Amino acid sequence: MTASSTATREADTFFQRFPDTKLVDMLVPDMNGMLRGKQLARDAVSKVYTEGIRLPVSNYLLDWTGQSVPPIGYGTIDGDPDWYCKAVPGTLKPVPWAKRSTGQVLTSMEDENGNPHFADPRHILRNVVGRLADIGLTPVVAIEYEFYLIDQKNAAKGRIRPARSPETGWRPEITNVYGHDDLADFDGLFADIHNACEAQDIPAETFVSEYAPGQFEINILHSDDALHACDNAILLERCIREVARRHGVIATFMAKPFIEQTGSGLHVHVSLLDKDGKNILTGPMDAELNRPISETMRHAIGGIVKTLPESMAIFAPNANSYRRLMPGAYAPVNTHWGGDNRTLCIRIPPSDEKAVRIEHRASGADANPYLVTAAVLSGIHHGITQKIQPPAPVLGDAAEVEGTALPSRWEAALALFANSTVLPDYFGAEYCQCFHDCRFYEAEKFHAHIDPLEFAWYLRTA
Repeated sequence: MTASSTATREADTFFQRFPDTKLVDMLVPDMNGMLRGKQLARDAVSKVYTEGIRLPVSNYLLDWTGQSVPPIGYGTIDGDPDWYCKAVPGTLKPVPWAKRSTGQVLTSMEDENGNPHFADPRHILRNVVGRLADIGLTPVVAIEYEFYLIDQKNAAKGRIRPARSPETGWRPEITNVYGHDDLADFDGLFADIHNACEAQDIPAETFVSEYAPGQFEINILHSDDALHACDNAILLERCIREVARRHGVIATFMAKPFIEQTGSGLHVHVSLLDKDGKNILTGPMDAELNRPISETMRHAIGGIVKTLPESMAIFAPNANSYRRLMPGAYAPVNTHWGGDNRTLCIRIPPSDEKAVRIEHRASGADANPYLVTAAVLSGIHHGITQKIQPPAPVLGDAAEVEGTALPSRWEAALALFANSTVLPDYFGAEYCQCFHDCRFYEAEKFHAHIDPLEFAWYLRTA
């Protein structure tokens, strides 16, 4: 049986299981981690498994507001040509929250010869995973998402507040970290998220109330297929948003919606398996860290530390992202690493020897999971192949220990990214140039806006 007929059979099987399906959302993840695409009538779905559904390729390279970016040329001087969206096998699933019987399918774009587009985030991650495979290694990846539930009616009036419980009418006002009361207050919403994840085969593992009123975290079970792990992550994000919408609240993945509260992160956990399935990050017990870590683990961390400054434009991709990176808020401000310490950028969580792993805590929840994971794995590959030794691990509050600071402003991060020496080798020089120019263009537009605070401070005093 050919690959094409096998793929078409996936669609046939889906419609046999869900015969009432009328529509299928065709999803294309862009540079920002937003899902764009088309809604397909049932009769058109077979095309996404055969010749493909045409869509402007500029969809990969839009700014946060969905606008084309003139400096890069794509979508403007190139005439905005169409490419062909092809289904990602295994991602055709029902959409339980839709009012009509609907499905969804992830896609990637190809040209007429089947070549993937250089700006497809899945393609970038696939290439990095391939580099690790070339040295006999398979990354095992798990992703954690933090987010806030926001009052929809107040937000429509420009006032951002945590959502009231649909169950009790109670609005959370205090931090109740890991409290079951906050979960119970949104029991119906979380039950629907859980049911939707089951229907879509998204392995959501744990749900917790996080370190701020209205903030929650959902963890996804680890996978030895990094692409699949990121597919699950971006589809979980969609699931959370849409179920929340049906419950009359907003789920936001902004990095810092409340300046006085903790920000929302996207934490990536990575272990590495060799060809025999052995976790090569496990080694002799380190007495200082109380962790069994190998020399390969140290090299991997060394590579991540080296690439962190130039990667921050990926991990913190917009103006709000940098408000999260402040001391005392469980977000990193420098490149320190160590053991079970949540003030660190790179943490080695407690685990048994089989599950020894790196937890990467730099990224905000607003970042693209494919690009974040690709950047983390690029640093790991670079560190292992170049045998980079990390600095000494840090104990205590990392913000109080002198070290290499992460950029705390958007423009500083973009300047470091523009002068990066490692990422272009993994992401491609053309993509890095496009990513920088898109973000820089967006930053210029953002800073051209006059904030009301400027009038409050300067109108009568300047």
